[in-house]
Amino acid sequence: MAMNRRLFMAATSALAASVVTSSRATAKQPLLARVVIDNDFAGDPDGLFQLAHHVLSRSVTIPLIIGSHLPASFASGHDARDSAQCALELLQVMKLDRVHHPIAGSETPMASRAAWTPSAASAAIVREAMRDDAPEPLVYVAGAGLTDLALAWLSEPKIGKRIRLVWIGGNTPPGLALSAGREDEREFNFSIDPIAARVIFNESDIEIWQVPASTYRQMLYSMAELEELAASGPLGAYLKSKLDTMAEKIAHIPGLHQPPLSDAYVLGDSPLVTLTALLTPIEPDAASSRYTLLPTPELLDDGHYAPRAGARPMRVYTMIDAALTFRDMNARFRLHEAGKL
Repeated sequence: MAMNRRLFMAATSALAASVVTSSRATAKQPLLARVVIDNDFAGDPDGLFQLAHHVLSRSVTIPLIIGSHLPASFASGHDARDSAQCALELLQVMKLDRVHHPIAGSETPMASRAAWTPSAASAAIVREAMRDDAPEPLVYVAGAGLTDLALAWLSEPKIGKRIRLVWIGGNTPPGLALSAGREDEREFNFSIDPIAARVIFNESDIEIWQVPASTYRQMLYSMAELEELAASGPLGAYLKSKLDTMAEKIAHIPGLHQPPLSDAYVLGDSPLVTLTALLTPIEPDAASSRYTLLPTPELLDDGHYAPRAGARPMRVYTMIDAALTFRDMNARFRLHEAGKL
């Protein structure tokens, strides 16, 4: 019994030490991770919700924000620059533009496996990954394609053992989908740069936590909540305005049809926050979400998978705790609007 009490006291002391009472952890409180954020912020606004949520999270530090390109069929030739600018505009609304300085990634996908050129962003990724003065583990979160991470690994393969990828993308492996989807088609984020995705899966030694299509589609956010968020202040109003313009953008994209009116929206990039910042304080992990551990499969050029025995393990998330994610997001946005965060 005495031993149980000692274990209990140790656990509660550790828990108390993990509670953050200021905007950042104290010198004695390590952070969960360094998080490099890579997203197509000029595309679906869900990436802007994720970015705003991430920069208000106290348990991680964000050394690098990369704006990435869209699929070639949507590309303007300066998507990455536009994405970095969209991220900067959001940070200006939040008055955090002096804290974070987004950069543009590659403007094009990899032309071929044999023909690739490092980008300024990939060089920055290598520098961050090779640091020896940062105690926190490095997590690369990607809500779009994997171009710049692949270029970084090809430039310096040593980063593979020093980084974990959390990727919103890819078709759901067979047997793991909890809901019906278009698993016969190439998933959107994979289609942004199939060659880069195949480099990361098939050649690199980077640990992968994947949130595939059937899982990120579960991240439904109520439009009524969005209306309340928009009324709370400049941040909420800005984010709602970005969603409001999506229908106009879609209407001008050849081949796409106007979606029907819905009272919910998929904030599919938000698991990037869940899986890096909303972890248990003791033995940190995303304990309220669910995943399957399997050998990293061979990723085929059509987005499907072939089994590989003995490959490095990867996590495929089948359920993300959306309730926790959006409760935390709403609370942080309200606190920020009130000047308390």
